[in-house]
Amino acid sequence: MSTDAKHFIAGPDEAGVRLDSYLARRLREFSRTRIQRAIEASDVLVNDCAAKSRYKVQAGDRIEIDLPGPAPAALRPEAIPLEIVHEDDDLIVVDKPAGMVVHPGAGVESGTLANALAYHFNELSGASGATRPGIVHRLDKATSGLLVVAKNDYAHERLSEQFQRRSIFKMYIALVYGRVSKDHGEIDANIGRSSHNRTRMAVLRGGKGRSALTLFEVAERYREFTLLKVQIKTGRTHQIRVHLAHIGHPVVGDSTYGGGRENTIRDAAAKRAVQSLGRHFLHSARLAFDHPRSGSRLDFESPLPPELVVLGASF
Repeated sequence: MSTDAKHFIAGPDEAGVRLDSYLARRLREFSRTRIQRAIEASDVLVNDCAAKSRYKVQAGDRIEIDLPGPAPAALRPEAIPLEIVHEDDDLIVVDKPAGMVVHPGAGVESGTLANALAYHFNELSGASGATRPGIVHRLDKATSGLLVVAKNDYAHERLSEQFQRRSIFKMYIALVYGRVSKDHGEIDANIGRSSHNRTRMAVLRGGKGRSALTLFEVAERYREFTLLKVQIKTGRTHQIRVHLAHIGHPVVGDSTYGGGRENTIRDAAAKRAVQSLGRHFLHSARLAFDHPRSGSRLDFESPLPPELVVLGASF
């Protein structure tokens, strides 16, 4: 998920104001409904802890809201090729390549999945805004794999409800540093902005941050790496990468949360292969959900991209 956090410090004259009202005054570009949904989804933190809409702001409170960053006023359609896995009257399933940003944001105005969707499809849901047509969920820029896109607002709302209920099945393939000892396990640890670097996420304790749950299963062990099947029950920013780094097994190629780890690789050929990868080894390999209109269960799979297959074959 790609977002920009906005930070505020409440002043003495703002004490006693409801949190949703406070944010509505500060963020006039967002509707009250959007703000309330963000609060309900724990996208708003007060002093690094989730809060309710009815919370009364106190002077000195540090308030952070994580919402899509500023985007261009208009989306320019671009003839970027897309790999369409499935399409019907309500939705599209896309296999996104690594290196493609999902939608425009701060510093990114073109080359995104949203630009490509606007070119290839005449009608898409507008529920996420004009510059994010059909976008229901996101993948990091360097993550490849399956995404579902809504063609209309009805489908968008029904799919969003499934994400909120955690009934959508998402399975990723991740190659991590080191040999994971457990055959399977879960990581249940809150995630929030790092206090040391606000552009990064981190595991937070003491009730701070947002709840996050990641499940993993070992698919194969190598001498210096482990291939995992990973499921996420929540959709926090950089969740898989943060959680796996937290247990000492960062994702291969992840310079943000595993920077420098490639220097510890003993096998020279494997080290060169990792250093030349140019992305992290994380792929959205399976996506299953109920069709928003028929209710039938849809289940899609995506094979590993060639560059990840080549890297895995080098061990």
